[in-house]
Amino acid sequence: MKRKQSGLTAREMDVLREMTLGKSNEVIGEELCITKYTVKAHLTQIYKKFGVKNRIEAAMKARDKGIIPHQDSEQP
Repeated sequence: MKRKQSGLTAREMDVLREMTLGKSNEVIGEELCITKYTVKAHLTQIYKKFGVKNRIEAAMKARDKGIIPHQDSEQP
């Protein structure tokens, strides 16, 4: 599997991106054509690689690392 500078695989990046949009594991799975259990497995790996415990911490870490862009606070 190809890894980006973040240390995440391309699929982990896909899952992370969708997760930061507030989507559930089931919705992410449907959009990426994988099961919700596979989504959970990817999230577990993301948490381990980032050294975090949950979605919120993972999203914050991704934004701090510049993996996921910060949203402008003035946007609706």
